[in-house]
Amino acid sequence: MKKDLISMLDIKDDIHELLDLAVKLKKEKKQGMIGEPLKNKSLGMIFEKPSTRTRISFEVGMTQLGGHALYLSPRDLQMGRGETIADTAKVLSRFVDAIMYRAFSNKVMRELAENATVPVINGLDDKEHPCQILADLLTIKEHKGDFKGLKLAYVGDGNNVCNSLMLGSAMVGMDFAVGCPSGYEPDAELTKEAERFAAENGAVIEILHDAKEAVKGADVIYTDVWVSMGEEKEKEEKERLFLPYQVNQSLVEAAKHDCIVMHCLPAHRGYEITDEVVDGPHSVVFDEAENRLHAQKAVMLTLMHD
Repeated sequence: MKKDLISMLDIKDDIHELLDLAVKLKKEKKQGMIGEPLKNKSLGMIFEKPSTRTRISFEVGMTQLGGHALYLSPRDLQMGRGETIADTAKVLSRFVDAIMYRAFSNKVMRELAENATVPVINGLDDKEHPCQILADLLTIKEHKGDFKGLKLAYVGDGNNVCNSLMLGSAMVGMDFAVGCPSGYEPDAELTKEAERFAAENGAVIEILHDAKEAVKGADVIYTDVWVSMGEEKEKEEKERLFLPYQVNQSLVEAAKHDCIVMHCLPAHRGYEITDEVVDGPHSVVFDEAENRLHAQKAVMLTLMHD
């Protein structure tokens, strides 16, 4: 039976195994140990939204695993000319061994997965970004060791990244605090799910509206863009509203002295994060970017390997 990765909830029982596999694959890559476990396998990659890290990490990852990746934009597919998402899923399933979809809509993402007979991997939609969060947790594991006893503070918009990060933190037993303006909290339904996982794993979820209160005692500070793709009309209003939530040196100093700072990139420097922080001693953003490759190799290997 095929398995998809649409939400962090899909890997609630596998998250530690996936992270351990990512660690193993990264170590093997550094040591020059090359295998081809996905030889003759093909990944179809549909991109409704452009990307640097998602495209390169999946494409290079498939190559390193011995497989092949195909980049497909809606302009390259008949879905851009009116073919249904269900028909697209059924047709692609006859050619490829898995589909990675970077979409505007979670609803359409799920429709694709329901109609595909091969695994579907969520490369981002408007509700979640699970592949990013696996890379984030891998990065925290490398820099901080065990997750228990850690606090992650997410500062900014309660968006798709925030939703998945909140779930992932709760699943590994890491305290999670959001500092966001009123009205920009993470998804209410996913917040309830995260609180349930947190209770099971001895962690705490906090939704706060003060950035410095959120980062108090934090081991990890995380931020993302204030204006996501498709929200350009809200740009001026959001930049004004979110200015008190900028991750700058003053905010970093309100957290633990040895905290790490993360951003899923691309960063809008001078807005959600300053140059001083992103290029400073607390930043691990480029380790985090690299770990997209290793985390996604773990996902593809798990879902696609016979």
